[in-house]
Amino acid sequence: MPLTEDQKRERIARRIALELRDGYYVNLGIGMPTLVANYVPKGMDVILQSENGMLGVGPYPLESEVDPDLINAGKETVTELPGSSYFSSADSFAMIRGGHVDLTVLGALQVDEKGTLANWAIPGKMLKGMGGAMDLVAGAKRVFIAMEHATRDNKPKSSRNAPSRSPASPSSITSSPSSPSSTSRLTVCSSASSLPTPPSNKFNPLPSPSSFFRPPAPNPCPHSL
Repeated sequence: MPLTEDQKRERIARRIALELRDGYYVNLGIGMPTLVANYVPKGMDVILQSENGMLGVGPYPLESEVDPDLINAGKETVTELPGSSYFSSADSFAMIRGGHVDLTVLGALQVDEKGTLANWAIPGKMLKGMGGAMDLVAGAKRVFIAMEHATRDNKPKSSRNAPSRSPASPSSITSSPSSPSSTSRLTVCSSASSLPTPPSNKFNPLPSPSSFFRPPAPNPCPHSL
């Protein structure tokens, strides 16, 4: 039975959450990446950082807890955890550019096997800005891409060639193998991926991959770039 859209997104988020480790500083992109926070293993201390200047981001608030002045980089209302701190956007990006973010999870429009990522503009559509993606790709120690394999009109999102720079294609953030954002740091977790099983630890008694993955199938798109 085919998975629903929500089940696909949940499976991707659950798999990426297995890569978290105690004490990690983590930045979650807008959209699907934010779901990873729902699957942080119980007892694990993970500190969420937001580009707009917050460290110690908590879960989404209940209706009675909403504070319109307390938002994440995606302008969503959030809560604060004990010990949370606030600072300027300049300080926030100093953390990112200084290599202090252990893991980031981003969405993507297109990726290729060389680690070229397109995720911030679609020609002809409203441009909100690239946000912190360019800095996160270059500065985070590990980069995960959370995305589905195809667009809503069933066009592939990943390929062996770099995302096209033609007027009809998304704008790219390029990270060559020789740059700080090398191919060994960027991993794609998509609705058809079966990433290598991470090492077990006290927070992640690893479930059988079959509990949330379909059986491996031939996949023309690389899952680990």
